[in-house]
Amino acid sequence: MFFFIKKCDVSALHEQLKNDIQTSMLSDFLQDYLSIIIFLVLALGLSCAFVVVNFVLSPKKPDPEKLSAYECGFEPFEDSRMEFDVRFYLVAILFIIFDLEIAFLFPWAISLGNIGLLGFSSMMIFLFILTIGFIYEWKKGALDWE
Repeated sequence: MFFFIKKCDVSALHEQLKNDIQTSMLSDFLQDYLSIIIFLVLALGLSCAFVVVNFVLSPKKPDPEKLSAYECGFEPFEDSRMEFDVRFYLVAILFIIFDLEIAFLFPWAISLGNIGLLGFSSMMIFLFILTIGFIYEWKKGALDWE
């Protein structure tokens, strides 16, 4: 007794299934993100339109007053390459350091229940080191502005 097995062509079925999955994924993507995509396209289009309209319609008649050097409404008194006080840079660096500290605190505070004692202790060590640095800078007078 011979059984004849007909070869089944599954490639067409496979292609149809693949297309259905891709269509479903695209449909889900568009359903979730279509409003954001429309908003971004409108924002980009309006921004480009405003720049083009400003470039086309703006007056292009420069006079000597418009082309003169401008620094807070006055002619510059000294060379623009004058030295800044080092405290300016120290305050800027301290601002960046403590701004980053706050950026690390928010996710840590949100996930505090999940990270356990190890996460809590590592953040306390981090805050302790930053506090030591802050006290050092304060004692050195980096925060005193005259």
